[in-house]
Amino acid sequence: MTTDKKVAFYTLGCKLNFSESSTIARDFQNEGFERVEFDQAADIYVINTCSVTDNADKRFKTIVKSALKQNQDAFLIAIGCYAQLKPEELAAIDGVDMVLGATEKFKVLDYIQDLSKNDIGEVHSCEIDEADFYVGSYSIGDRTRAFLKVQDGCDYKCTYCTIPLARGISRSDTLENVLANAKEISSKGIKEIVLTGVNIGDYGKGEFGNKKHEHTFLDLVKALDKVDGIQRVRISSIEPNLLKNETIDFVAKSDNFVPHFHIPLQSGSDTLLKSMKRRYQSSLYYDRVRTIKKAMPHACIGVDVIVGFPGETDELFLETYEMLSALDISYLHVFTYSERPNTEAVEMAEVVPQNVRNKRSKMLRGLSVKKRRAFYESQLGAELTVLFEGENKKGFIHGFTQNYVKVKAPWDPFLVNTMHNVTLNTIDEDGMVRFDWSTEKVLPS
Repeated sequence: MTTDKKVAFYTLGCKLNFSESSTIARDFQNEGFERVEFDQAADIYVINTCSVTDNADKRFKTIVKSALKQNQDAFLIAIGCYAQLKPEELAAIDGVDMVLGATEKFKVLDYIQDLSKNDIGEVHSCEIDEADFYVGSYSIGDRTRAFLKVQDGCDYKCTYCTIPLARGISRSDTLENVLANAKEISSKGIKEIVLTGVNIGDYGKGEFGNKKHEHTFLDLVKALDKVDGIQRVRISSIEPNLLKNETIDFVAKSDNFVPHFHIPLQSGSDTLLKSMKRRYQSSLYYDRVRTIKKAMPHACIGVDVIVGFPGETDELFLETYEMLSALDISYLHVFTYSERPNTEAVEMAEVVPQNVRNKRSKMLRGLSVKKRRAFYESQLGAELTVLFEGENKKGFIHGFTQNYVKVKAPWDPFLVNTMHNVTLNTIDEDGMVRFDWSTEKVLPS
């Protein structure tokens, strides 16, 4: 297909969404479309939505308006979780021309007959029970790191979460296809892969369209460790009950898998964990952190936590705060609970007032700053490997060590996508780490 049309993408939410946006964008480019930045004039704007929090929903209208400022005649398409959950609601927003559901988004080009604006957006959305097949995705060209999707959907029934309603049942890519995608990423000169999915520790379920596990997450990790050319593999968010000792031990000994784990906690109160229908208690979480730190004392551990869940009294919140204070963790991702339609939690009593939710969120964000600072200080004097990214931010280039310490150096385009062994020596006023270039060792490409 030959066309002079331009397409732009805006992605809200998680790494999984970024991997899917990148794959869908390549489909457009393969059909002759030119991909441009979202703040440029385009003929088609694709907005990949998120519905984890209420804030992501509200941002959608603002993004639509910004696209129409670039081209008021542009064809606007909404995809993603919010598009699956609330298709009619999105279709009614002024300027939206098409809404595609969980399976339809991967066939977006099939639905574009012409680019004439619609008075009301067209909706093509399946019932979520029909989202039972797997579509592989990975990002290339958007960032120094590549996000590689290995799993989709979730069979867990957490009472606050809409993801199973938006993405369907747990299902996995075949191991063969994951490895083929990893090799494709490697061939592009990308040095780091981040594994992503909805519940990646459940990898193997639905691999060949059935519910039994053909492979485990550990099988996946061991196979990816052997892919030539990829110098780093990073595990994104993984449930504590699915992060097994064998996986931790393997990562500790691996040359390619990095010592960085992001493990959702959600609450330090066993009472609230039960109400949330999480599949572990706080004692297991303590054990996971201790096991990681014993095997990898320099490991970075990130934590997801929800504040303001129904029934969270001051005492139960303090259980979470005190647990997080005591744990040897590195940073927090704090989510203020927001009511989501069609979840069990929205019907629960003992609603926490919004001002209390905000206060607790602020307390935990402050704790996160302290935890990150303490972790960075613990790494001063260490020789670590930095992979530099590609953006000039106010005259500086940023990068990450293998254990996720963010570093900065004066901008130099020759540093982009290069790896260097350096000794970390100071933390600046922005909370980022500087290093002594005299100790620098350039690693082979």
